[in-house]
Amino acid sequence: MSKNDPKMKVIVVDDESPARQLMRELLSEHRDIEVVAECANGFEAVKAVAELSPDLIFLDIQMPKLDGFEVVELLDDPVPAIIFVTAYDAYALKAFEIHALDYLLKPISAQRLADALDQARARSSPPVSPPKDLARARDTDRPLDRILVRDGSRVHVVPAHRIDYIEAQDDVVVVVSGDLRLRKAQRLGDLEKALDSNRFLRVHRSYLLNLDRIDRIELYAKDSRIAILRDGTRLPVSRSGYSRLRERL
Repeated sequence: MSKNDPKMKVIVVDDESPARQLMRELLSEHRDIEVVAECANGFEAVKAVAELSPDLIFLDIQMPKLDGFEVVELLDDPVPAIIFVTAYDAYALKAFEIHALDYLLKPISAQRLADALDQARARSSPPVSPPKDLARARDTDRPLDRILVRDGSRVHVVPAHRIDYIEAQDDVVVVVSGDLRLRKAQRLGDLEKALDSNRFLRVHRSYLLNLDRIDRIELYAKDSRIAILRDGTRLPVSRSGYSRLRERL
């Protein structure tokens, strides 16, 4: 919130209309708050944040299509202050791991909301951007079943089983699925840990490969091999990658 704009711009995100209405009513009691948008799903939220640059987001966690943590993952830096709103307390630890300002449990009281707003008003510096490898609240024992990639105002949701391979390029990865090539600001090592190790294997320092896509492995040169995929794509296989492949194939 700038000195020239005394009102704090707020976006309310919840898939339930009554919950959004209640939040708007509670916020209306605070003259320095301006609700600039209400969003019924995560896709609307990502678009609204990009267009409106709010100071604060009240963000539901459990929503269809995109949950609240996935929304945060897709936001550009600097990410606005986030106050998660949910009926469950199971996600509290993950919320604060990604630097949420507060965590409100439904039903929300006027006093609890006022306390959260006081924290937002007292913030003297921009919020710390969430680490992208923590942005999804998922069970660490359960492999990632999809990858989210934002392309401008469009959000691609790529099921893991449809990924052919993932390539590391400098500080981004390229997720390849058929003719689709999507760039995502994430480390290959983080995706390797998150995806199903029974399906995906690091065959090279720059390539994470879906084993279902392999047609054959060929010798390319001495101690050098390539993986030929079913569509004819040729990917390099390192010595250590080949050793891991032999154990799996």
